[in-house]
Amino acid sequence: MESIVISLGGSVLVPNKKDAEYLKSLSSLLLNLSETYKIFIVTGGGRISRYYISSGRMLGADERYLDELGIEVTRLNARLLITALGSNAYPKPAFDINEAKEAGNKYKIVIMGGTVPGHTTDAVSAMLAENVGAARLINATSVDGVYDSDPKKNPKAKKFKKMSHENLIAISSRSEGIAGPTVIFDPKGAKIIANAKIPLYVCNGRNLNALKNAIMGKECDGTIVG
Repeated sequence: MESIVISLGGSVLVPNKKDAEYLKSLSSLLLNLSETYKIFIVTGGGRISRYYISSGRMLGADERYLDELGIEVTRLNARLLITALGSNAYPKPAFDINEAKEAGNKYKIVIMGGTVPGHTTDAVSAMLAENVGAARLINATSVDGVYDSDPKKNPKAKKFKKMSHENLIAISSRSEGIAGPTVIFDPKGAKIIANAKIPLYVCNGRNLNALKNAIMGKECDGTIVG
């Protein structure tokens, strides 16, 4: 059984509106695929995390403390997804990579959030993928792939269907060391999967068909890095 790691963006999981239907549909997809794949998920903090980080920064908190605020939100998001999956998943957010790996010996789906300051959930997902020998890493985010600039700000941004790990590292190498970065995949995580030669699929996590194809290692409406 192949192991798959999904970095699930917080803004995908918890958008600006209540969306229990999406969580139900996502859970159904994950449960079906867990019959074939061992699934590990790292949840991000999204807009709620950015709110706490922005507010904390205005109040004078340092970057380490801001990271800790964000980590708490990622773990809360992990609990929300665990609630949707019920008894089919490891019953609590794994505290670190070792716990997630061990839980994977008993459960088909294991979910965790962030771990320690300085490591984004992208980096955590990359480290987890390396540790469990994942066949691929899926970055389920709020955009439908990797672009040469922010498509939300630049309507002429070019989307890459395929690219090398080296190109991803070059594109992602900004905002390093700042709490709450919004780049498509952070450089630390990009370097980890490049060294481990783990393919990365980047897709819109709200597009469940694209997410399904990415988990299965098929062509998807997104970007394949490898």
